[in-house]
Amino acid sequence: MNVTIIGTGNMARGLATRALAAGYEVTVRGTSGQNAEALAKVLPGPVEIASPADPITGDLVILAVPFFAIDTILGAYPGQFDGKIVIDITNPVDFSTFTPITLDAGSAAGEIAAKAPGARVVKAFNTTFAGTLSESSVAGQPLDVFIASDDDDAKQAVSQFVSAAGLRAVDAGPLARAHELEALGYLHMTLQGSLGTGFASTVKILA
Repeated sequence: MNVTIIGTGNMARGLATRALAAGYEVTVRGTSGQNAEALAKVLPGPVEIASPADPITGDLVILAVPFFAIDTILGAYPGQFDGKIVIDITNPVDFSTFTPITLDAGSAAGEIAAKAPGARVVKAFNTTFAGTLSESSVAGQPLDVFIASDDDDAKQAVSQFVSAAGLRAVDAGPLARAHELEALGYLHMTLQGSLGTGFASTVKILA
């Protein structure tokens, strides 16, 4: 399977690292070919580089970008997400004030589903940090990746990807649960200062 990662930042690097570890073919694309090339050079394996003008490809398409970039991406590729499994990792946070953003659809994933109704939207990876993704574990425990979607087949495909990447997939229910997952992602970020964990912690379910 092929994973296309839109974005070239730290989260894109962590996700590409896990995808390569899982044996998936990886395509990276950014706002410029130079950004994608720079990311490709630091990844632990060969990847394809797509230019912004290339059509969207991939069995799984990961939106590894800030929430505020979503409208730009959806507008740049109208109709190209139809039928594709689109993984939304974003958290709707205003980083200038570090406060959550209230959305009419209830979540960033819900906004994407409304604006790209042909996409098979899955919420995942929004509670994990870039550094922990690159390492795949914290304190010897594999990362939990909470997955929410209304498309059972898409959810299963993402769960298989997560497991192949050495992480633990946790079914969080329908896409409506993205609201709670995004709140959890925001809480996890806000705790970094008081815990002093420097974005090296993870949210883990133990039983």
